[in-house]
Amino acid sequence: MFNNLVGLGYGLVSFAIVIGVGSIILTKFGDSVATCASAYTYNSSLAKCVNATQEDPTDPTNGGWVNTNYLNTQLGTSGLAGWAPAIIAFTVGMLFLGAFLIKKGREY
Repeated sequence: MFNNLVGLGYGLVSFAIVIGVGSIILTKFGDSVATCASAYTYNSSLAKCVNATQEDPTDPTNGGWVNTNYLNTQLGTSGLAGWAPAIIAFTVGMLFLGAFLIKKGREY
């Protein structure tokens, strides 16, 4: 049974790496395509368009930034990564249920 958990661990680590690298790539790409209205400049540390007085930051409105920001949100905690705890709990539960059912079927 614990051999199956090793495979699950490798899968979850790979899943986390894909989400992490994907988030970094999408964030950097979004920063590079962001454009702001006149009198605003893009501040990559805030991921917002700010004016000279740093008041009232707004989101960039060009399609490239909006789409990459949406994909990054769907990849992160409110999207695909949010399912990781449920997948872990379900898989571990099924492993234990399977172990008990296999023991029950054996005759000694």
